[in-house]
Amino acid sequence: MISLVFKSILLGIGLAMDAFSVSLANGLNEPGMKRRKMCSIAGVFGVFQALMPMIGWVCVHTIVQYFKAFEVFIPWIALILLGYIGGKMVVEGIKSKGVGESEKTGLGFAALLVQGVATSIDALSVGFTISDYDLISAVTAALIIAAVTFIICMAGLVIGRKAGTKLSSKAGIVGGAILILIGLEIFITSWL
Repeated sequence: MISLVFKSILLGIGLAMDAFSVSLANGLNEPGMKRRKMCSIAGVFGVFQALMPMIGWVCVHTIVQYFKAFEVFIPWIALILLGYIGGKMVVEGIKSKGVGESEKTGLGFAALLVQGVATSIDALSVGFTISDYDLISAVTAALIIAAVTFIICMAGLVIGRKAGTKLSSKAGIVGGAILILIGLEIFITSWL
């Protein structure tokens, strides 16, 4: 049981790095974000980071041949989703140079869901790593991954908020650029 917990914590840390970076970008983009929204964002990332390994686990136990064919598209999907959201943030950041902080719009629910999918889609392959676990162990691992992701994303949001307050007018541009770079990093490292 201890090795399951330890392995799950390590998996959670590794999987949460993209979500941490996106959380940082979200905090930069919306430095006045309320704690409740921060918890919602970190919660969505945690849920997706738990859901994707479970989907992968189910695929290994049912339709593994179809999942193998899908694996090739994961980096492309992440690149397109994060590139789109990041590009949109950069454009909005450039357009709103003279807009006051109170007039800025925050992260919408649809964009948050896209970010959740984009940052966790690579976690589908974790289903292969935990494929020898029974259902209870797999669910336990997924819940630990979710908790670790939540904590790491909250840290990213707090850091991003503090830096976003200092960067104010350039925060949306910086946050969008970070998302684009994360998408590129996922894409490039998948080919190495």
